[in-house]
Amino acid sequence: MKVLVVNAGSSSLKYQLFDTDNSSVLAKGNCERIGIDGSRIIHKAEGKEKHVNETPIKNHSDAMKLVVGALTDKIYGCIGSVDEIEAIGHRVVHGGPYFSESVLASDEVMDVLDKCVSYAPLHTPAHIMGIKGCKEAMPNTPEVLVFDTAFHQTMEKRVYMYGISYDMYEEYGIRRYGAHGTSHRYVSSEMIKLLGGNPDGTKIVTCHIGNGSSITAVKDGRCVDTSMGFTPLDGVLMGTRCGAIDPAIVPFIMEKKGYTPAEMDNYMNKQCGFVGIGGVGSDSRDVERAMNEGNERAKLTFDMLGYQIKKYIGSYSAAMGGLNAIVFTAGIGEHCPYIRERALEELEYLGVKLDRERNSFAHSDTPVLISTDDSPVKVYMIPTNEELVIAKDTEAIVKAL
Repeated sequence: MKVLVVNAGSSSLKYQLFDTDNSSVLAKGNCERIGIDGSRIIHKAEGKEKHVNETPIKNHSDAMKLVVGALTDKIYGCIGSVDEIEAIGHRVVHGGPYFSESVLASDEVMDVLDKCVSYAPLHTPAHIMGIKGCKEAMPNTPEVLVFDTAFHQTMEKRVYMYGISYDMYEEYGIRRYGAHGTSHRYVSSEMIKLLGGNPDGTKIVTCHIGNGSSITAVKDGRCVDTSMGFTPLDGVLMGTRCGAIDPAIVPFIMEKKGYTPAEMDNYMNKQCGFVGIGGVGSDSRDVERAMNEGNERAKLTFDMLGYQIKKYIGSYSAAMGGLNAIVFTAGIGEHCPYIRERALEELEYLGVKLDRERNSFAHSDTPVLISTDDSPVKVYMIPTNEELVIAKDTEAIVKAL
């Protein structure tokens, strides 16, 4: 089945066309600066030259028309007709308390999705625009919504509840939701295959470490805890986000600096993390370069991150009653040996034996074992593939119609 995977942002629309029969990517691209001057589509089909078309893109409907045109173009396209696309899968960041699994888009589902806007106000309106844009451009093609939060819906209530008054949960749905669930689901399932294929009895910690980071405990193939919370601000420090802090810091800084709630929210989301601690930017490559040049604040940034990851690994091992495997994935997890080593140091008591030579690589398109052969806990780097998960979920739902 040919499935078009769409990830719509407020001013962008990324896409990949999959052939799910062999999990291959036939084409991928991005519509940039939608509704902004300088908009363009960048398109690349397998085995063909990249195509860039700088043209006005007023909205997501226009963007989808350009995507369809690029995919079907005789020179740089990859299909003869849009009718070859049998389904569309959408990445949706937050399903709130309403969606625990992927669903076929319908009028009723879209009405419920509107209720999710308050949980991810920066993302959900853009997803809705992308879904509507696809409907206008391809009205007869079924669409499936795949939620980043769905994988974490298996957490127990004692895990996802906060120690605030119960009425806040009842009235506003304030609880732990998590993020990056599609990535955690993919790499944990790949790790289970490496452990023999049976999820029963497996206890895995998956570390999705990038500009945004989250860590998840996966027991018997199901999420039992995760580091991101009500929003993606919780957990370890990130590119520009502070991660978990003493909540009393918030009113303290607001009083000292005279910040409004919106300014404080912007501060925690945009001015902290790598950029705030290291002072050399939010890109981990810049932080690593500065650290290697002797910048102490850059080194402190990475040492803090490594330490925080290690604490989550230890606490999740306790929560699951043991540990079989650890997985590193995403931009930093896949490419930064220093962070992986810092996160694993002094975990020998848990059965983690790192092979530093195996860990020294900076890039691989396939899983890499970085623990020793005799390590009781297996440690792997596994490249994530969220788009493939979306494509496979979409295929399954549409085939069942």
